[in-house]
Amino acid sequence: MPIVLVGPTASGKTELAVALARVLGGEVVSADSRQVYQELDAGTAKPERDAQGRVAGIPYHLVDFVPVDEPFDAGRFAALAREKAAEIQGRGQLPILAGGTGLYARAFLEGLCPLPRRDEALRRELEDEARVRGRTWLHERLARVDPAAAAEIPANNIQRLVRALEVFELTGKPISSHWSEEPPGGRISASAILRIDWSPESLRQRIKARAELMWPKMLDEVRGLLRRFRGDEPGFQSLGYPEAVACARGELPPEAGLARLVSATNAYARRQRTWFRHQLPARSVAGGGAEEMLRQAVSLIPSHQGGRHPDHAPTDR
Repeated sequence: MPIVLVGPTASGKTELAVALARVLGGEVVSADSRQVYQELDAGTAKPERDAQGRVAGIPYHLVDFVPVDEPFDAGRFAALAREKAAEIQGRGQLPILAGGTGLYARAFLEGLCPLPRRDEALRRELEDEARVRGRTWLHERLARVDPAAAAEIPANNIQRLVRALEVFELTGKPISSHWSEEPPGGRISASAILRIDWSPESLRQRIKARAELMWPKMLDEVRGLLRRFRGDEPGFQSLGYPEAVACARGELPPEAGLARLVSATNAYARRQRTWFRHQLPARSVAGGGAEEMLRQAVSLIPSHQGGRHPDHAPTDR
């Protein structure tokens, strides 16, 4: 049975997932809605992979395979992640699903019921409303009809905001109500669901440090991409990219863009922490040094799970 590892942004999920895979004989499946996009590297904390798709020697899947201008959703992710997990188990390895997109983790475990097809005319209306009245207004509109979805979807993620409102308009039901319906294909049992928890202040410091490091690279990356893209494609809805686009166009000073990135990331991390605590039956791993986090995580995994037995894990990590 797979292991699921979640946590807010900048909590160290990638490093811990790779360490667990090395100890337990596993492969990592990313559950990050932003890391799926090609060419968006600087602002998505995408792990550096070798030519074989490995991170520090560990196979790392579902990263860097969706074009910037292509929509991607939880239903498609769940199908791909389940297929990948089955392949990994077929090789006698342990699938470790790791990421910060809560809906993706839950979709993997529980599946998703089929939703109505896209209605392009309705989507254009909603996108026009976002342009005229602002994304915050659209997010508040979603909160009135579907508070659960609004708590999960960031205000800057126009793609998911539009989809949630589109489903409500087409079905008369909140999209969150579809999440709890019994899906086709059944549910997946995880041998362990782990959640990385840092104190709020420590996480804010980690977020600020990472944002300051990635911001100059994001600006360079976006300037190059705007030669081929408009800047409003689905991939550009990732945290910080709307601000980077505005800076690249001279509409926002770089210092203000960085401040907005830090603020938006902190707000997103708060929503992630709340969501994970209430929506997934996870066991807590206290944030800290890499070795200590690994020790905690291994101690929380039942000894009968697949892969190498934790009690006999190699110590030369």
